[in-house]
Amino acid sequence: MAHITIKDLSFSYPVDPDRLVLDHVSVDIEQGQYVTLCGKSGCGKTTLLNQLKTVLTPNGKRTGEVLLDGVSLDQIDLRTQAATIGYVMQDPDSQIVTDKVWHELAFGLENLGFDQRTMRTRVAEMASYFGIQSWFHKDVEELSGGQKQLLNLASIMAMQPNILILDEPTSQLDPIAASDFLNTVRKINLELGTTIIITEHRLEDIFHASDKVIVMEKGKVIVQDEPKAVGRYLKDENSEMFAALPAPVQIYYGVAKEAGFDMDDLKRVPLTVREGRTWLSELFEGKEVLPLKEKEDVPVKDVEEDPAISLKDVWFRYDRDLPDVLKGTTFDVGRGKIFALVGGNGTGKSTMLKAICRSIRPYRGKLLIDGKKLDSYKSGDLFKGKLAMLPQDPKSLFVKTTVREELEEMLGTKEAARYEKEVEIKGFENVPLDERIRQVAEECDILHLLKSHPFDLSGGEQQRTALAKVLLTEPKILLLDEPTKGIDNFFKLQFANILRKLQERGVTILMVSHDVEFCARYADQVGMFFDGDVITTNTPDKFFGQNSFYTTAANRMSRHLFTNAITDEDVIQRCLENIQSWK
Repeated sequence: MAHITIKDLSFSYPVDPDRLVLDHVSVDIEQGQYVTLCGKSGCGKTTLLNQLKTVLTPNGKRTGEVLLDGVSLDQIDLRTQAATIGYVMQDPDSQIVTDKVWHELAFGLENLGFDQRTMRTRVAEMASYFGIQSWFHKDVEELSGGQKQLLNLASIMAMQPNILILDEPTSQLDPIAASDFLNTVRKINLELGTTIIITEHRLEDIFHASDKVIVMEKGKVIVQDEPKAVGRYLKDENSEMFAALPAPVQIYYGVAKEAGFDMDDLKRVPLTVREGRTWLSELFEGKEVLPLKEKEDVPVKDVEEDPAISLKDVWFRYDRDLPDVLKGTTFDVGRGKIFALVGGNGTGKSTMLKAICRSIRPYRGKLLIDGKKLDSYKSGDLFKGKLAMLPQDPKSLFVKTTVREELEEMLGTKEAARYEKEVEIKGFENVPLDERIRQVAEECDILHLLKSHPFDLSGGEQQRTALAKVLLTEPKILLLDEPTKGIDNFFKLQFANILRKLQERGVTILMVSHDVEFCARYADQVGMFFDGDVITTNTPDKFFGQNSFYTTAANRMSRHLFTNAITDEDVIQRCLENIQSWK
C-alpha cells in the first residue's frame, strides 16, 4: 500500500471555476521516498501540495481524493495531520508566529499538548541537530533568511512528522545556504526515513537525490519516473521543462550525439557536478584540449565616467545600538548597464537598494542618481519615470482585489489622459490605456491572470505581476531585489528579453540576486557584496570563472578542462569544437 495516494484529483478556484488548476492528477508515493515535483510557475504544484494537508486546502471545487496509508485525508483529524504531515512554506516569514527562536521551536509541540519534559527534550535535540544553539535565545527578527528557513524546518521536525512537504524552500536563500538547507533535508530523508515531497525551480541540488520526479504542465502530470528516465523523456518530447534540468544533464545531451554515445544508455547520463566532471574527464582522456579563442579584453572600470548610480562611502545602521549594515559602501553602476550583485544572506544587499530608493537614510556618505544628490530630488520627480524598485516580497506592492486593478492603479486618470494625447511615450506607440495594460500583461505572461486576486497567485505569478506594475512606471533606473525568485526557467528567458529591451531604451538596471546562472548569462558586470560593501566587480566570465562556490554548476563541472566556461552553452560549445578537431 502506498504511503500517499492521490487518486484522479481535479481542482478549480471559485474565481475561474471552468479552469482546472489540477486536471485528473494521480500519483502514488511510497514510505520514505524523496519526491521532487517540478513544472512551470502556475502549473499547479503549490495547489497540489496544499491538497495534502486539510488546513491548507484552498476554497474551490474538488473531485477525486487523497489517501494517507489508505485512509481518506478528510477522515483524519487535524491534530493527527499536524503531527504526521510537516509543511515548510516558500516564504519563511509567513510561517513564523512567535518572537523568540526557542519559542518557535516549542510552538508546535505546545499546540499538540505535549508535556514540558518531552517538549524540552525535543527542542534541545532539534537545536543541537540543526546547529541552532548559538542563536537559541535570539529574537526571530534578528535572523537572516536562511536561518529563518532552517528554524521553520527544525520547528516542524520537532513534531516528528512522517511526511515533510517543502514548497520552494530555498527561493530566498543564497546558493551556499540553499545547498546546506537541501543537504539537511536529504539527511532527514536518509537517516529518519521521512517521506519528502519538495517543489523547486533550482533542481541542481535535489534532482539527483530523488527517487521519483513528477513533472506537471497545465495542471496535469506529464511524466513521473526516476530522474534519468524523466530527463530522457523531456529530451525526446522536446519539452520546455528540459531547460530546467541540472547542467550536467543538459550538457550531456548537448554533446552526446556528436560524441557518438548510445542515447538509450541511461547509465552514462550524469546527474551531479561530480558525475559530470568524471564524464568530461573520460571524454577528453588522452585528447588535447583546444585553447580558448582569445577575446578582446575589456577592462572593468572601477569608477564610471558618467554613472547612473553612484555610492561613495555610504554607512547605515537600523538603530543606534545595532551594528552597521552598510560599511562604507562604494561602487558605480554605468549608464545603460545590467549590474548584478551576489552575496550571502544578511550582508546588506537589500539594505543598499532601500538606501538608493530612499526608504532608509544613511547617516554618512554620498548617494548620487544621474550625478545629482539623492536628497535633492523631490519624491514626485524621483519616482515618476526616473527610479523604480521591484522589492523582494512582491506582495508588498499589492493593494487591489484583481491583477487588472493592480495594473490600472499604476496608471491613474491623469496618466490615462496622457496616453490618449501623446503621440509617442518613451519608446511606446500611442495606445489606449487598456491596450497598454494588455501589452505589459502579455510581456510578463499574466494576461490569463487579470481576473485573479493577487494573493491567490503562485509565488512566480506574483513576481511577474509585481514586475508588470513596476514596468508601467517606465523608469530610467530599475532596482531589482531577487527578481527571479519563484519564477521558472522559461519565464527567465522572457524576463531576460524584457531586460534587454529596457537596456536598448537606455534603462540602467541594478539587480541583487542569488541566481548565479541568471547573472552569468545576462549581466554586463557582476559584483560581490560582503560585510556591507562591494569588494570586487568584473565581467561575468571572469567573476564566476575565478570563484569556487559563487559560480555556476557548468563552471564547476568543466573548470579542470576549460577556462571561463560559465554557462551550459559555453561548455557544450567548447566540447563540440574539440570533438570536431579530433575527427
